[in-house]
Amino acid sequence: MAARSNDERSGQRVILRRDHIAGGAFVAAGLLLFAMSGDLPFGTLASPGAGMMPKLVLGLLMAFGAIIAVRAGDSPALAEIPWNDFTHAATVVAVAAVAIALYTVIGFVLSVGLLLFVLLYFIEHRSFWRAAAVSIGVTTACYLLFSTLLRSPLPPMPFYWF
Repeated sequence: MAARSNDERSGQRVILRRDHIAGGAFVAAGLLLFAMSGDLPFGTLASPGAGMMPKLVLGLLMAFGAIIAVRAGDSPALAEIPWNDFTHAATVVAVAAVAIALYTVIGFVLSVGLLLFVLLYFIEHRSFWRAAAVSIGVTTACYLLFSTLLRSPLPPMPFYWF
């Protein structure tokens, strides 16, 4: 005869909670990406390879996902979560997907600037000038950080002067 868990013996049902799903999704995504990055060399601590940082970050992602899933008793039950904000979330995901698709075509500056402006002005209904100022400011700061300080190659705009 199989041993029963404490929940089964006490007559309580196990309730699926929001953090069970979120933690499980982080662990599953980490495992999938870890398997996909198997060809990147890990290297050693003295001479790290191209796969060291991604694999360390994925390990942390999976560890924190497991912690979230284990501590899921503090979160609301999945059946109690209202889904009235689903269209807003789907719109944000769709706008981000379009920006990702256009990233290499129109370049970093235009794709990030347009992404931020569309999200702030059309989705979050902020004022035109505030959305434009934040979009230009954040895009400029990110461009300077990545291209100047970090010397990271970014996709250029379709114009030759950027």
